[in-house]
Amino acid sequence: MKTQFIRNFCIIAHIDHGKSTLADRLLEITHTITSRNMKEQVLDDMDLERERGITIKSHPIQMHYTGSEGETFILNLIDTPGHVDFSYEVSRSLAACEGAILLVDASQGVEAQTVSHAYLARENNLFIIPVLNKIDLPTAQPDDVKQQLMDLIECSEDEILLVSAKTGEGVEALLKVIVEQVPPPSDGSINETRALIFDSMFDSYRGVIPYVRVFDGVIEPGMTARFMSQGWQREITEVGHFVLKKVPAKRLTVGDVGYVIANIKEVKELKVGDTLTTKENPASKPLPGYKDIKPMIYAGLFPVNSDDFENLRISIEKLKLNDASLMYEPETSTALGFGFRCGFLGLLHMEIVRERLEREFDLELIVTIPNVRYEIVKKNGEVIEIDNPTKLPPPIEVDEFREPYITAEIITPPEYIGSLMKLCQDKRGIYLNTHYYSKDRVQLKYDLPLGEIIFDFYDKLKSVSRGYASLDYEPTGYRPGKLQKLDILINGDVVDALSIISNRENVYNRGRDLCRRLREVIPRQMFEVVIQASVGSKIIARETIKPFRKNVTAKCYGGDITRKRKLWEKQKAGKKRMKQIGRVEVPQEAFLAFFQVDKKK
Repeated sequence: MKTQFIRNFCIIAHIDHGKSTLADRLLEITHTITSRNMKEQVLDDMDLERERGITIKSHPIQMHYTGSEGETFILNLIDTPGHVDFSYEVSRSLAACEGAILLVDASQGVEAQTVSHAYLARENNLFIIPVLNKIDLPTAQPDDVKQQLMDLIECSEDEILLVSAKTGEGVEALLKVIVEQVPPPSDGSINETRALIFDSMFDSYRGVIPYVRVFDGVIEPGMTARFMSQGWQREITEVGHFVLKKVPAKRLTVGDVGYVIANIKEVKELKVGDTLTTKENPASKPLPGYKDIKPMIYAGLFPVNSDDFENLRISIEKLKLNDASLMYEPETSTALGFGFRCGFLGLLHMEIVRERLEREFDLELIVTIPNVRYEIVKKNGEVIEIDNPTKLPPPIEVDEFREPYITAEIITPPEYIGSLMKLCQDKRGIYLNTHYYSKDRVQLKYDLPLGEIIFDFYDKLKSVSRGYASLDYEPTGYRPGKLQKLDILINGDVVDALSIISNRENVYNRGRDLCRRLREVIPRQMFEVVIQASVGSKIIARETIKPFRKNVTAKCYGGDITRKRKLWEKQKAGKKRMKQIGRVEVPQEAFLAFFQVDKKK
């Protein structure tokens, strides 16, 4: 088909503004899916997505739409996630499109991710269609939200469309705007082939399947695919489009969004963001791709049963194909054995990865305390990066600590400004500015240490604003900080998986609270368990778990007290020996305690 009849677009919005529901209505109106097969969140095929009501992974799909003059248009839609942790998925989708539907909830208004996604779309030179959703709600305020959108993307009021994705009102008009105003793909070169790999999936029988957007040339079965960054070459056995399921096609041409099957069996052969070309029509230079997103937090993944280590390695490799933002490397822990140090985009991303590994690959896992990556300047001038407190050099060798900072953008109703500013100041935030989008929408900007917000900042943000505030952030580099390593000892032994790096001013309170929390979650033993927090060789907090005690003198009826004392001394000696050889099992709840250290009882 000629490129003038192709439209590639995505839907971008803050979380829970109705992206997946709008995608459902588009599929229904274009008859891509019959009403008999229709269900909510039809593009969200993971159980986790349906249970949580969120989109985790981008989902491409092709629709056919008949224009006003009878011509047939191909609409390639990519449904994107809305949570801040999955901005990486959004950046990949934008790189494959010419247009974007900027969706805003008419009752909630412009929120943090709305602003972030709008700027991302502009950076990619996409045509933006502003749309107000949920206009059927009694709490909708379309006039106020229209003004917020006009201030954000500098559009006119006439350009903003009003829809209800739930009832279908206004969706037909939106389709007409997509066809009439979103620019078609530009005609690419016919002398070379270039396709952007914007996603991938793993199939047990067909190997790694890259999802591509073709910018130049043609891709057909029988050709030899070459991946430009890696240099691998593989024969193409099938190409096709996404129409709910994968539908084979004779070829993929300029402007097409589809998949390529090329017998890719090894995980390392494919890199999302790479340019696919062919041996028959090789390209001289790769496509300008989107930027790689670095992980924000790091944590260890360890199997509960050490025999499952090899299964965990294979499972992470397969999951990496469906989640290109996941980074991992082998790690050994004295307390937990062999596992992997993984990099995540945020706490929700970490939780999703753990649940997917446990559900899809039948594993039992322990996730260690999340940390951020620090820069250490040693006294000899060497600069090293560490993402694990156990790798921290001795204090005598450290000249300077540098911690990562982020610029946080908080959008809130004005009545919560005071509480939110206090929260940011408690987290060592540096105030930048305040911007009023409207009388009931205010933007606060703060520079915050990433290490301070990864635990409970988001929960507290929602708590003090009664759920009305929204958060977006982006990394801004490293700054010097007064930091110390905090170790947790159980019966005198350092549990490396529980070590963290904390601000020097807060290290005592954090150590005390952690010991108290661990005392609540570690089960009682037949011997006394001592929990301590230490900074270097100095113990700063201690809690004791009392042992179970058997009444060994129950069989004594009267008689000399010395007989009872002998039994007590014998019991005491036995418990001492048990303590020397006994091993305290650290449950998963002990690691979760770190997320609650600042919460009041």
